[in-house]
Parts: sequence; C-alpha cells; structure tokens
Amino acid sequence: MPLYLYQARFSREALGTLIEKPQDRAKGAATAIEAVGGKLHHYFFSFGEYDIAIIAEVPDNVSMAGVAMAVANTGAVTDSRTTILMTAAEGVEAMRQGQKVASAYHPPAR
Repeated sequence: MPLYLYQARFSREALGTLIEKPQDRAKGAATAIEAVGGKLHHYFFSFGEYDIAIIAEVPDNVSMAGVAMAVANTGAVTDSRTTILMTAAEGVEAMRQGQKVASAYHPPAR
C-alpha cells in the first residue's frame, strides 16, 4: 500500500477544545484511516505551518482523499496537505523510468 504524509492545522475551536480537555488524537486518526483499510504508522505534533504530521499506509489516492475530506468536513482542521511518499527502492525505480523518458522526451523547440 502507498504511504502518505498528511499535515494539518487545527482550527481555533479544535485547539481550544484540546487545551481545555487534552486528548490523544492519534486514536481518532487511526480510526479514520482504518475505515478505508489503511494503517496509521505515526502521528506527530509539530511546530510551524502545521500542527500535526501523520504518516499512514492507505490503499490508494481515492481512499486517502476520502480521509482528508472527511476530516476537513468536521471543521477540526483549517488547512491540510497530503503528500504521496515513496520508499527508497521506489525512488530508484522512478529514476530508471526517468532514464526512459529522458531519451524519449524533447522540450519545445524555438
């Protein structure tokens, strides 16, 4: 299954709730991901642009998009980003595919 990095920023209301009543949101994330047949690998709190970073294994892009849409629909997050991750072996295979494309593709000529 593909791996995904999901990053999100909590809404002001969600942060207020978490401060008033601290809770482990990794369990909620795992439930959402498992609903589409996926597996939560890591749930991190983070500083900077996003409040959380999740690494999950999910069957496909459509399933991951469904998770992201469902979470966004709750209003708990204001912004999110999903990045498809590749293993090192997949990266090497992509490089090999790039070799094939490089010999076939030519940029626009003037």
